[in-house]
Amino acid sequence: MARKVTIVTGQWADLPFAKVCELMSGFGYDGLEICTWGDHLDLDQASKSKAYCDDKRALLGEHGLGCWAIQNHLTGQLVCDNLDERHYAWAPAKLRGDAKAIKKWAIEMQKKAAKAAKNMGVSVVTGFTGSPIWHLLYSFPPCLPGQIEKGYKEFAKTWRPILDVYAENGVKFALEVHPTEIAFDIASAQRALDALDGHPAFGFNYDPSHFGYQGVDYVKFIHTFKDRIFHACMKDVWWGHGDGTVGVFGGHTEFGDPRRFWDFRSAGSRRYQLRRDHRGAQRHPVSGAAVGQSGKTRAWTVATAHRKRATLCGASTSRRAQSPSMRSLTSDILLVAKCDNDGALWAEVGA
Repeated sequence: MARKVTIVTGQWADLPFAKVCELMSGFGYDGLEICTWGDHLDLDQASKSKAYCDDKRALLGEHGLGCWAIQNHLTGQLVCDNLDERHYAWAPAKLRGDAKAIKKWAIEMQKKAAKAAKNMGVSVVTGFTGSPIWHLLYSFPPCLPGQIEKGYKEFAKTWRPILDVYAENGVKFALEVHPTEIAFDIASAQRALDALDGHPAFGFNYDPSHFGYQGVDYVKFIHTFKDRIFHACMKDVWWGHGDGTVGVFGGHTEFGDPRRFWDFRSAGSRRYQLRRDHRGAQRHPVSGAAVGQSGKTRAWTVATAHRKRATLCGASTSRRAQSPSMRSLTSDILLVAKCDNDGALWAEVGA
């Protein structure tokens, strides 16, 4: 049973929603993971008006598209981050410079996202949480006793009431485990889950592209959180490249700089070698609901590729990756989630 292939619309928010529907239908996607900026989905309206959401659904239907999740990353980042001028563009202009007011507004937008998802008839919202302790990552100057734990308690105190609203509306929040978030690897993801006392509405959007270059075992993540992965993302990454002048922290270079040790890649862009010889591969069975409980896979394209070409390629790659007849289609990440004939998901990892 192949999963539906959708595209996140966040990189297309400069275009009207109607135009994005037209384009993505033509590219072969089954649906959209609608972002909550641009004119794609207004959370103020969507959280209050079922009719507004029905109109969005009708427009999707005109193009043969569905929707199984919405995307709310930007305002989520404002909730727990230590705010500065980088964040202000994601909040109303009238709040610019007022960190306390921005956080209060952002918290309300998370609650509205849960209500909007219910009105849209979707069960998952993907997003970010921000982090009050990301700046303490390297631990020098040395962190004070209890300083990290205090950050997790602050995160939990802030997000637990938000997640209660999610639970009340029958919606799950899928955090994209990602640098700058409260969870960015397996250890920090477990700590975030523990801080929330395992809140049933909290889980993860599985995107292995954020793990490989860190040295995180991206297959172990699946097994560790098999019941908490509510959504999956098809985005790729390479590492071990560059000229030796830029390390894993990025050297304050821009994405796409040829000196970089690692960089993101769109699935199927073929800007790197696709390895098909997996004679030493191991098969890792996962429950049918493990990767993306919404039953959908979403594609994400990167800035180094022409976005129309990359988006078209992402659709075809996501479909081929799910084909039972295709043994493997992986890059340096050496992993792809696929469906067996019985619909169970598995990951194949090269030795």
